[in-house]
Formats: sequence, C-alpha cells, structure tokens
Amino acid sequence: MKLPSVALGTWSWGSGMAGGDQVFGNHTDAESLKSVFEAACRAGLTMWDTATVYGMGASEDILGGFIKDYPRDKFIISTKFTPQIAPDTATPVLTMAEESCKRLHTDYIDIYWIHNPADVERWTPGLIALLKSGVVKRVGVSNHNLAQIKRADEILRAAGYRVSAVQNHFSLLYRSSEKAGILDYCKENDIDFFAYMTLEQGALSGKYGTANPMPAGSNRAETYNPILPKLDALINEMKKIGEAHDASVSQIAVAYAINKGTYPIVGATKPRHVEEAAAAAKIKLSQEEMGSLEELAAVTGVDTKGSWENSMI
Repeated sequence: MKLPSVALGTWSWGSGMAGGDQVFGNHTDAESLKSVFEAACRAGLTMWDTATVYGMGASEDILGGFIKDYPRDKFIISTKFTPQIAPDTATPVLTMAEESCKRLHTDYIDIYWIHNPADVERWTPGLIALLKSGVVKRVGVSNHNLAQIKRADEILRAAGYRVSAVQNHFSLLYRSSEKAGILDYCKENDIDFFAYMTLEQGALSGKYGTANPMPAGSNRAETYNPILPKLDALINEMKKIGEAHDASVSQIAVAYAINKGTYPIVGATKPRHVEEAAAAAKIKLSQEEMGSLEELAAVTGVDTKGSWENSMI
C-alpha cells in the first residue's frame, strides 16, 4: 500500500460530540465539503483519516457519502476504535468497525486504529479478528507511548500480525514522540508514523494571532488563544522560510513534519487546504532551516498536549 506524503483529516467535519463545531468552531456539512473532496481527488491525495468519535459518526457519514461514488480502491481509508465509546456487545471492536464500514460505504478499512491506550491488554486483541476476516487490512495505535506500542505489537505478533502504524500528536510545538524515541523506533521497525495536529489546530497556520484569535466558544480557542502572543517569533521565522520556498506558514509546518519522516494528517475544510498540503509535500527544508524552527519553537515554552493525551515521556 503506497501512501501519499500527506493524509487528509476530517476531525472538523460535521457536528456533534467531539465534532467540528465544538472542537474547532467550524460549521461544515456534506454540501460545503464536497469541493474539498473533489480537490483531493484532483491533487492525488487519496488517504483520508477519520474516527467514529468525530461527531459521533458524522465525519464518517460525510466521507462515506463521497467515497461511494468512486471505485473503493482509489482511496486509503483510516478510522478508529475509541475505547471510551465502546458499545456494550460481546465483540465491541468488531461492532464498531462494522458500523464504521456502513457509514463509510465500504466492505473494508485500510488502517484501523485503537484510538487511545485506555487498556492495551483488553482492546488490542480485538483487532485480531478484524485482520483475520479482512474487515481491516492494517492496524495501528494512536496516542500510545513507546511501552504501550511495544506491548500492543507483542499481542498482535503472537497471532501473526503486527502494529504497522502509529498516530500521535506531533508538530513543531509538540515533539514528545520524538523525544520519547517513538519516531526512531518506528523507523527501525518499518512502522509508519502519522502526525496529527501538525498545524496545532491552526495556531501554526499563520492565520491566527493576537489581533485575529480563534473562534470564541470553541475548544481550540480556549487552548490556543492565550498562547498566540508567544508564537510571534516562530511564526515570523516560518514566514521568512516560506518566502524562500514560495510557501505559506502552514505549508512550512507541514513540510517540517514530512522532513522529520512522518506522514502529517492535515485537516481540510476548504479546497485550498488540500492544494496547499499537496504543494507542501514537495518542499525540502535544509538542516539549518529545521534547526532554526526547532530552536524558536522551544523558546516559546508552550505545551500543547491535548486533554485526552497521556505523556509520551
């Protein structure tokens, strides 16, 4: 399975619990997002990342409505099992995967994730039946630390399978997976590392700042608006480097993640988000530029660990 350099995220698609309206202050629906999906098809960005918990199925519903009109093998579809909303059935992992398949109008899922390490011993074995049946092609773990990744891999390997992907929060402002040795471990073991929140929900997009804060009433506004003044020097350097590469601030943030050997998941709610992501994949940053960005990011002193995340270190 050849992966594109950038995956497209749908966390901000739809509304409802943990949906785009609550988390991002966005108001999106299928009608407004169809042009985004079409732009992705034109750009050759074929991997889409979603989760049942995003709007409690709303994100999957919208994506599935688009996918059904195309050949299924044109896309790489990634979705997740979230332990906190596990259904009360004999096989909750299987139940949730099958419900995701229905919403996504597909017979199989390319990458299926355990969304967080609520109980590695309890939930990881549930992936084995999915792999055996072909309902999922690959499995991964998200928001797991190194010890949890290794334990999940042990459980799967005992049945002849493996953890083939890790999806964690990773950006210029939050490099805990690198500091914990997870990026190196993935590289050494041929595990694909997917970086979510590469743009820090827009804080590293160049769009927001002290004079233009994030939408009031959203979760991200509460998290990021207080720290926006601390990001000025970093954003200015990203603008400077962007000018040298004919790129925007957000493209430099995405290019940084790619240059670190990860697959960034870029949230897309407008066609230009897709077009910028595709162009960012072609940017090669120098070691000097990477070092300058990392130094200024460290100086900010901010910690953008999400409330749902455990420490990686």
